[in-house]
Amino acid sequence: MTLPEPLFRMEGISKRYGGAVALKDADIAIRPGAIHAVLGENGAGKSTLIKIMAGVVAPDEGRMLLDGKEIAFASPAAANAAGIVCVFQELSLIPDLSVADNIVISNPPLKFGMIDRRRQRRIAEEALARAGASDIHPSALVKDLPLSRRQMVEIAKALARKPRLMILDEATSALTQSDVEKVFAVLKRLRAEGMALIYISHRMHEIAQLADECTVFRNGRSIESYPAGTKTDQQVVELMIGREYSNVFPPKPAHRGEVKPVLSCRDLSWGDRLSGITFDIKPGEIIGVGGLDGQGQRELLLALFGVLRDVKGEVVIDGRPVTLKSPRDAKSGGISMALIPEDRKTEGLMLPMTVRENLSIAALDRVSRNGVIDRAAERREIDDLFKLLAIKAATIDMPVAALSGGNQQKVVIAKWLMNRPRIILLNDPTRGIDVGTKQEIYLLLHKLADAGAAIIFYSTDYDELIGCCDRVLVMYDGRIIRELEGAEINEHELIGAALNIAGDHVAQRIAP
Repeated sequence: MTLPEPLFRMEGISKRYGGAVALKDADIAIRPGAIHAVLGENGAGKSTLIKIMAGVVAPDEGRMLLDGKEIAFASPAAANAAGIVCVFQELSLIPDLSVADNIVISNPPLKFGMIDRRRQRRIAEEALARAGASDIHPSALVKDLPLSRRQMVEIAKALARKPRLMILDEATSALTQSDVEKVFAVLKRLRAEGMALIYISHRMHEIAQLADECTVFRNGRSIESYPAGTKTDQQVVELMIGREYSNVFPPKPAHRGEVKPVLSCRDLSWGDRLSGITFDIKPGEIIGVGGLDGQGQRELLLALFGVLRDVKGEVVIDGRPVTLKSPRDAKSGGISMALIPEDRKTEGLMLPMTVRENLSIAALDRVSRNGVIDRAAERREIDDLFKLLAIKAATIDMPVAALSGGNQQKVVIAKWLMNRPRIILLNDPTRGIDVGTKQEIYLLLHKLADAGAAIIFYSTDYDELIGCCDRVLVMYDGRIIRELEGAEINEHELIGAALNIAGDHVAQRIAP
């Protein structure tokens, strides 16, 4: 079978930022009617590649061809006009506008010089239906939607522009499993219609399900392109990291014996989102929180960190009941808690500020004397954290927005480690980061546990719960319906508990 000629091609593309080389002689060819996966660690050059494709930045060298003709984009609007549209991991939606306003924002329908609201709504409804999200109301404000639904609006917004080439950058990382399945069905339909698609994901099982062709990037270079399914996951990861791939998860620490809990929850409840949450965690334990997305896991972490109002029940620290009315209470010396939030861009970082400022902001009390920051003390703390987390940044005074996604996530974690917390709450911390950085974070969690930290780790990735955790609390409809420990922490038991199915029947239900 003869493959069609590429719709879009990049040849010898290079891009530098000062002395840093983001891309060097990169090549890629995207065919119509195919899903092309772009793989690589954070910092491998993927983000720069798609920014050049989308007209956000211009290459220093090389050329781009569309339909065999050389082309250059002076702006994202020029790329959109040529039929190239991006769905970025960091959403481009305006929270205070409606879904319909966001979908047509770049080209609203006009009537007598005014926005035609009726036609705008029809366009939004059609785009949402095409994205498999017809349940989202066009008049809803984006800020009132959960993160997973906002991502579906972002995909609908891209489809409303009727692209010839659509680029999806970690577009499923914030989605629930049901939404992921809808997006997969949409992408397969678009492929059948002849659209060219670029798919960037660190989830290897998604690549296996979707991709027709793959290109691996490493250190700004395109390493190899190959037909999907012709290499094992281990071979692909070794291409990505440039070394032999070792075991993903470090060995679990030895059981510490009889130790009193550092934190206990007793009948914690909040509205209709949390009900009767009861558990203990000891120093040195990593407790996973599992279950289908949206079953109260995030609310549990927010309640423990003092973010939610009118929480019922009791929280006990070191055997003493405490009141957590604000994050300040949770951070206080007697409790010493930290929360690594779900969305690093909007909840974890101040993007225009420097790496140094982001790291110091949560620990100003530790690095200040009489209201003045002690720069020497601050630098010592930051240097220690850079070494501990292997953060890659040219300087601590560069904007944190200029770092790769994985290094941004490390900065979020480092920021809270500056307070030396005893209790660490993690809200899906590896979402959208590469396998190499994930390994570093898993190793860090075990180092922190070995040093006596108590870690509560919510993850949407079953492999992480299996590989990292001593126990897993599975939540369903705001309640803990099962606690798994030891050999019970396996995929069959996790899925069965997540679906609230008796464990004996799970294997039959999920068998291929």
